[in-house]
Amino acid sequence: MQLCAALFTVLVVLSTCDAQGLGLWCYKCVSTHPGCGSRFDWRWYWSYTCPGPNDKCVKIIERKGAEEIITRDCLSSVQAIRRDIPADVYEGCRPAAKDVKLAQYVFNDIDELDIRRNYYDNTTFCFCDFDHFCNSVSKPATSIFITIAMFLCVTFSSFQH
Repeated sequence: MQLCAALFTVLVVLSTCDAQGLGLWCYKCVSTHPGCGSRFDWRWYWSYTCPGPNDKCVKIIERKGAEEIITRDCLSSVQAIRRDIPADVYEGCRPAAKDVKLAQYVFNDIDELDIRRNYYDNTTFCFCDFDHFCNSVSKPATSIFITIAMFLCVTFSSFQH
């Protein structure tokens, strides 16, 4: 019975400590910040837990000539402000999607507003959620741990009686 109590205590501690690992961890920064450009320095930035259940880390690379802007964020955060996200968000890099309805009925003479989002020559989206370089954390299987612990407790208690 002491083994059962010790096993249950260990499982409770593990489930409490593993609560931070419920989501995917990504960096949030823009290349105009120091250390967030093409040579990323992870020591400058904290990782953030993505809010979505099936979230992915996104790296957006926008190029115009020699200028390059890199944005790192969670996919669920970017979806609210970007309409050029590719339909296929599986692991890897893809060019931005074209939105033919964007600024369709807008007649604007101010080029700096970039309402058609055609300022950059090349926009690439890179998605990742499988490797540790994306700061992904495996999803805890706490319910499986507790189920196995209860099974072992019942098994050991039946052998002792």
